[in-house]
Amino acid sequence: MNYFLETDRLYLRKMSFKDFDEIAEMLKDEKVMYAWEYTFSDIDVKNWINKNLSLYKQHNMGYFLAVEKLTQKVVGQAAIMPDTINGKQHIEIGYIFKHKYWNKGYATECARALSDYAFTILKKPNVIFEIRPDNILSRKIAEKMGAKVNGSFMKNVRGKEMKHLIYELPSVL
Repeated sequence: MNYFLETDRLYLRKMSFKDFDEIAEMLKDEKVMYAWEYTFSDIDVKNWINKNLSLYKQHNMGYFLAVEKLTQKVVGQAAIMPDTINGKQHIEIGYIFKHKYWNKGYATECARALSDYAFTILKKPNVIFEIRPDNILSRKIAEKMGAKVNGSFMKNVRGKEMKHLIYELPSVL
């Protein structure tokens, strides 16, 4: 299997349409998607996969499936990707995990590995996490890593303006 990155317990690999059911399990789950305030339809899941396939081709970045080494089960997805906020370019770290795998440290493990990749391989001076204010679990992960809120912005999501905090994590290299 061609992996993008490896952590102690996980492989991160590119998604494909063969992974539709695994991805849909996450993106259609109300518990998982509560901060987004909507769940995905089948068309949305297909568009999500297409978006990431495009990001892989253009930037070798996007959301990657997180596969548990021990069981080979897909437990979630984690991202490193370009982002533009208020005209400024950033590298964003993101994570979406199946509810049954929450609170096991997987998101933090992925966020650390992807941040390290951004700092050491891409030579970026910082990364950001774009997090809704009420998404306490995601905020705790960013804060555990040492990221600090350095601003906020309104993001239009499906016609609704949604406030997002910008957590910034500077490189320690």
